[in-house]
Amino acid sequence: MASPDQDLVPVLDKDGVRLTVDDAIATVTLTNPDKRNAQSPALWRALTEAGRQLPGSVRVVVLRAEGKSFSAGLDRQAFTPEGFDGEPSFIDLARGSDAELDATIAEYQEAFTWWRRSDIVSVAAVQGHAIGAGFQLALACDLRVVADDVQFAMRETSLGLVPDLTGTHPLVGLVGYARALEICATGRFVTADEAVSTGLANVAVPAGQLDDTVRDLTAALLAAPRDAVIETKALLRGAQDRTYEEQRGAERQAQARRLRDLAGVGD
Repeated sequence: MASPDQDLVPVLDKDGVRLTVDDAIATVTLTNPDKRNAQSPALWRALTEAGRQLPGSVRVVVLRAEGKSFSAGLDRQAFTPEGFDGEPSFIDLARGSDAELDATIAEYQEAFTWWRRSDIVSVAAVQGHAIGAGFQLALACDLRVVADDVQFAMRETSLGLVPDLTGTHPLVGLVGYARALEICATGRFVTADEAVSTGLANVAVPAGQLDDTVRDLTAALLAAPRDAVIETKALLRGAQDRTYEEQRGAERQAQARRLRDLAGVGD
């Protein structure tokens, strides 16, 4: 798949991650198609760094991947006794204290948390396999546009592990507890049709139309005033944790802020 940001100077380009910025649009690209964009701690640190380097002008972040697969998940080298060069192996991690293990996983999770910041809207463009950590990375984004060949799967449970890269919360929120449990416990593939029908994906298109569809969606997201989008996103993100009456109050408060801002009246 050709890169739509190939003519831009990268802000960051290392460890399988490239960040480019074009005014209000940032593109984060996974750049190791030969390994189906398998993930590692180094890649997670690069993703975390990409989030920290976003300029304040950015309103939409597009996450995409080179090659036929979005991400095949965690690089299997992590399961070997040697692990990755310069990194503790999983065996080493398991031998550490509870506090050390918790801190390490928390560091890994940072690569998956910033995509839902209130000041941006993130869009994952997903083709081919998105397995395990790849599935969770797609789930980290606000929106998902998928190619019709997409195959989501959460394989951690079949390996004797659990999904721990922040994917469980959005998965349950999107498809409900029962379906989320079934998807995780069986490790089965979720195809494009099911992804759209269950809310995992916003839309599915032929693979050749993926970039154009994301480009059109990005333009539509940028059409509305930034502050209105930020307030609306915050309202919707908090809705599931509020009662109906609390949500009514949150709507009133948000609208009051918008009206005062538009009228140039201070609080």
